[in-house]
Amino acid sequence: MSKVIVTRHPALVELLIADGVVPEGTEVLKHASPEAIEGKDVFGVLPLALASLARSITEIPLRLPPELRGVELTVAQMREHAGEPVTYYVKTKASRAAYYDEIAELAREGGAYMPPFKE
Repeated sequence: MSKVIVTRHPALVELLIADGVVPEGTEVLKHASPEAIEGKDVFGVLPLALASLARSITEIPLRLPPELRGVELTVAQMREHAGEPVTYYVKTKASRAAYYDEIAELAREGGAYMPPFKE
């Protein structure tokens, strides 16, 4: 699956690569557009409307003290305050049935049963 990083922070890109979360050479965008992230695994933070277009969205939660908020962090500061990556799958109500069907198909391929989708 195609991966893309959405951030304006160079230290986050370095951290994601150094920790093996994404491979070196992963595309980096300072600003997301629907066309750039649709169907991709995105690493960064997106508004929900855009996140619903991505295959997944992974964030690195930061627990920053007040004095570091709004400051460009170093990789060392990011590492000190970063939590484990958290991946989300954001779907709209309209796309939920299609998403469920996709998951059910993957389950069937693996020999599992999933009942039909019900609203």
